Amino acid sequence: MAIVKSGDTVKVHYTGKFDSGDIFDTSEGSDPLSFTVGAGEVIPGFDLALVGMTIGDSKEIVIPAEQGYGARIEELVQTIARDQFQLSGIDPEVGMAIEMQTPQGSIPLVITELTETFVTLDANHPLAGESLHFALTLVEISE
Repeated sequence: MAIVKSGDTVKVHYTGKFDSGDIFDTSEGSDPLSFTVGAGEVIPGFDLALVGMTIGDSKEIVIPAEQGYGARIEELVQTIARDQFQLSGIDPEVGMAIEMQTPQGSIPLVITELTETFVTLDANHPLAGESLHFALTLVEISE
């Protein structure tokens, strides 16, 4: 029986939850997630959890922030004057995802607070700082 090792392409069904039990993502009702183990295509803790599994195995894991999307970095949260913030004809809303262009490339941001005079933008990944709980079922292994 094949056992998952680094370099294998796998298909896995998963459900991801926060500590609260609220689901943030799942493959239930759709195709399983396909990726190459060890290639950096998923967060490190997800990769590591699959090594050693065989087809049909299921497990529940908890991935600490350090093996997920990292710690929240408060320096990545910035408040700017609303008159400096412009979206071509779009009214900003809390929760809106936008991109800022820099000389190094595009940076994804989320509007986290709005007032009449200020806009607060967060460049942290939405799951940064979170422990992530996953239920995993290995569906397929190919080398």
